[in-house]
Formats: sequence, C-alpha cells, structure tokens
Amino acid sequence: MNLPAVDWVPLLPVLAVTLTALAVLIADLFLTGPDRDALAWLSVLGLVVTAGVSAILWGHPARTLGNSFVIDNYAVFFDLLFCAASLLSTLMAVDYLTTTSVRAGEYYALVLFATAGMMTMAAAADLIVIFLGLEVMSIAVYVLAGVWRQDVRSNEAALKYFLLGAFATGFLLFGIALVYGVTATTRLDAIATHLARHGEQARPMLMLGIAFLIVGFGFKVAAVPFHVWTPDVYEGAPTSVTALMAVGVKAAAFAAFARVFLESLAATSGDWNNVLWWLAAATMTVGNVLAIAQSNIKRMLAYSSIAHAGYLLVAMVAGGRAGGSALLFYLLAYAATNLGAFGVVIALARVGEPNESIDRYAGLGFRRPLLAMAMAAFMLSLAGVPPLVGFAGKFYVFRAAVDNGYVGLAVIGVLNSVVSAYYYIWIIVTMYMREGELDPPSLATRPYLAATIGIAFAATVVLGVFPALGFALAHGGFSSLG
Repeated sequence: MNLPAVDWVPLLPVLAVTLTALAVLIADLFLTGPDRDALAWLSVLGLVVTAGVSAILWGHPARTLGNSFVIDNYAVFFDLLFCAASLLSTLMAVDYLTTTSVRAGEYYALVLFATAGMMTMAAAADLIVIFLGLEVMSIAVYVLAGVWRQDVRSNEAALKYFLLGAFATGFLLFGIALVYGVTATTRLDAIATHLARHGEQARPMLMLGIAFLIVGFGFKVAAVPFHVWTPDVYEGAPTSVTALMAVGVKAAAFAAFARVFLESLAATSGDWNNVLWWLAAATMTVGNVLAIAQSNIKRMLAYSSIAHAGYLLVAMVAGGRAGGSALLFYLLAYAATNLGAFGVVIALARVGEPNESIDRYAGLGFRRPLLAMAMAAFMLSLAGVPPLVGFAGKFYVFRAAVDNGYVGLAVIGVLNSVVSAYYYIWIIVTMYMREGELDPPSLATRPYLAATIGIAFAATVVLGVFPALGFALAHGGFSSLG
C-alpha cells in the first residue's frame, strides 16, 4: 500500500492551533486559582502564532495528503478570520468564566479544537475532509454549548444542538455518498472535472445528492427552513460560546459551502442556483420578521443571524468573483459587528442575573455612555447604516446580485434591510430614550472584555470608512479558487 507523501507546510496552521489546545489541557492540570488566567494568555498566544503562520502562507498555495487538503489564499483568509474570532471569544470569556462554574481549561481547549475544525473545513479539497473538519468543530461546539453544567438552559441548548446537528450530518453524509456514486470520487477538483465532461449522466442521483448537501450546509449556516435550532441554542448557550457559534461556525460552514458549490459544482449551477435563490429570500424574510417580536437580546441576535445568512446566500446566488468576494467581505463585517454586540451582552450581565431582556438596556446611554455608543454602532452596522462596515458588506452583496442579473433578489434584500432597521434601532431607542434602573459593572474592572468590545468597535468603524482594505483581502482570497 503506497501512502501519499505528506507535505507538512500546508498543515502548519491546523497543527499550531491543535498543539496549543493540547498545551492548554496539560497546563490546566498544574494551575490552580488565579494562575488559571495564564490559560487564556496561552490560548491567545497560540492563536496569534497560528494567525502569523497562516499569514506567511498567503500567496504560496500548496496541497498535501493526496491533494485533499489545500492551503491557498482562500483558506488563509478564513484561517485569519477564525483566529480573530476565537481570540476575541477567548478574551471576552476571561471575566465571564469567573461568574460561572465553567472550568477555564476545558473551555479554552474546546474553543481551540473547534477552531482547528473550522480551519480544516476551509482548507478541505475533499468532501470527506470537509466532513472530518465539520465533526471536529461540531463536537467541540456541542460540548461548549452545554459547558455550564449547572445551568438548565445550557444543558437544553447542548442537547437540542446535538440531536438536530446529528440529524443534519446524516443528510450531508448521504449527499456525499450520492455525489461519490455519480463521480466515483470525493475530491473537489476531480468532481468538477467529471461534471464538466459528463454532467448530464446520472442526473437524478446527482441532483438528489446536491439537495442533501444543501440541507447539511443549510443547517450549519442556519438557513430557513433548517434554522429552528438557532434561537433556543443561542439563548441557552453561554454568551461567549454563542458569539463563537454566530461567527466562527457560520463562517466555517460558508467556507465549505462556497468551495463546494462555487468551485466544484459550478458546472451544475443552473440546477441548484434557483434553490439557493428561494432559500436566500426565505431566510432573509423569516429571520427579520421573527426578530421583530423578540424581547430577549440573544434571541433577537439569533434571528438576526438567520437573516444575515440570507444576505450571505444572496452573494452565493450571484456567484462569480464579485459574489464570492462579497461573501468573504460580508463574513468579515459580520464577524466584527456580532462579536462586539455579544461582548456588550456579556458586559450587562451579573452573577445570577443575565440581564438579557431588551428592557434592561433602558437608560444605558446615560449610565454607561461608552458601552451604549459601542452597542449603537454595532446595531447600526447590522442594519446597514453608513459609514459602518455593515453598509459596505450589504453594498457589495447587492451590487454583485444586480450585476449578475438577480435584481429581484437584491430588491428583496434591500426591503429586508429596511425591516431589520426597526428592531436594531429599537435597541438604540431603548438605551437613549427610556429610563432604566440597571447599572452594569464598570468595564474598568473587566479589561479583557473592554479590549474585546474596543477591538470590535474599531474594526466596525475602520472597515466601514475604508472598506477597500477588507475587500482587497476578500477578493484576493476568493480569487485563488479554481
């Protein structure tokens, strides 16, 4: 049996974050009390090193493991995004974990293992490797959702996520099996070659396989009608975990989704593009309409996340370099804004008082003006108000849709953005125009959380004022596909 030669260079980012996770687990055995804060710094150091290694590989594409794993600019872009999201999720959890009974070592190690799974999904050039990365990420996030064992809501969130996630994974695996049955391969480049030559053969089975793949990916990106798990899991999971799920898991799913459909299955786009069109329209509309009725900030952000999955699907429908680049930039914009918003949610919480009701934000603009200013910026960015990064993200997505002839879908997206402004601006109205009694703890006593919110706020503003910086990176990343 001849085993494929292994080039270790493309694997360095995944190896770096995995070794960091193992180091955190070992260090956790020997650290006690306040010394456990060092685990957070070890995690941060590992993520910074991983990001540095990934950045060095930009512009140096390479394949390994029998061409089933690729490190191209596309994978590097997502590696940097995952490292940034995990780093901020780690920082916002340092003070948060002190108010819960969650063991820091377990938490940080699971975040790092989840990051390794995300990076594997983004770099996978084989359907089986995508599945392996998905399972590494999913199992870690299932545990993270229920890591607060004494909290009933956390246990419920983990159970719902696990059961529905396992069900959706079955669809994904069946889809992979059907595609393999048609093409006799699971490698993405070989699938693309086969479909370009023999796309009309075994068509019913191929379309059924593609349909199952859409169901599997649709669950992970929280697209309608596969979104039912999202509000309950987002509400029940520890807030720092919810932030990682909203940003990291969604980005990883879209990374694999786009690589498979926009690169490998591009020859059959005429068959599945209409399905994604209706999914995008339904996801935007259902997410925004249901968000209006929410009184819990985490549930509102959950439905907001569903709506933003619809905007991202618009970019996939548009396709091409413009659509793909818009997809990557929107994920960057969405990550910065949502991580900051969930940081503010954590900032309002006290021991035994999550303060997740939107009514609890009343008067925040007078009691904590800087915190309220940051939250206002995040809400306006999610609504797509210039000059914040959310506006630039939606502009690129809708422009790509219009340029590729999907004017109707772009109009639906714009109308949904108008609807979403209601519940985003309601948060701002509550903070500045209503009296309240909540006096949240000062961020001066929680420097890690303050740093997280500050970094997210700076990214939201800077990338909004100078969107070309982020779009050039996104364009360079997506252009490396194919």
